[in-house]
Amino acid sequence: MMVMYSLDVSVTQAINQIAGKSTAIDTFLIAVSAYGIPILVALVAVQWWRRGDRPAVRHTLVSAGFSFLLGLGINQIVLLVFDRVRPYDAGVTHLHIAPSVDPSFPSDHATAAVAIAVSFLLSCSLRPQGLFLLVAAALVAFSRVYIGIHYASDVLGGALIGALAAIGVRMAYKPDSRLNHFLIRIL
Repeated sequence: MMVMYSLDVSVTQAINQIAGKSTAIDTFLIAVSAYGIPILVALVAVQWWRRGDRPAVRHTLVSAGFSFLLGLGINQIVLLVFDRVRPYDAGVTHLHIAPSVDPSFPSDHATAAVAIAVSFLLSCSLRPQGLFLLVAAALVAFSRVYIGIHYASDVLGGALIGALAAIGVRMAYKPDSRLNHFLIRIL
């Protein structure tokens, strides 16, 4: 267990120590951390009017929303069990934004971004967008460690929860279900 923590600290510090050397990179990654999730949500939302196989696209969009919410809901349960101190409070990182008041594990940003990306990756017709969203999710997750707000394992744990939430939604929420037909009609 101590070896894993040491590895986590080493990786976290290696990423966080890059910060502060370039104002342009710092500004960019702070913006990614702050605005990445709202931008991803907006990119998903504008897909609603996409041409092509609208029922399949809209099913994926609703799935992404459910995955997003399920992942964040799971995180709230995990936060009740794991009360991990933020890395800047433990003296592991230098914080480059305002501190957070909730526990460090898991990263909500990583969970949300990966849940959206995996929802798209699981859709045959939207895989190219899913790959783009996965790269964007990785950038959001990286930014959270870079700015010192999370350990590397926090974002990996969040990413795992997001991926599992998207897979779970994909298994439970089918395109031919009555719920899907109802939601796509009313939205």
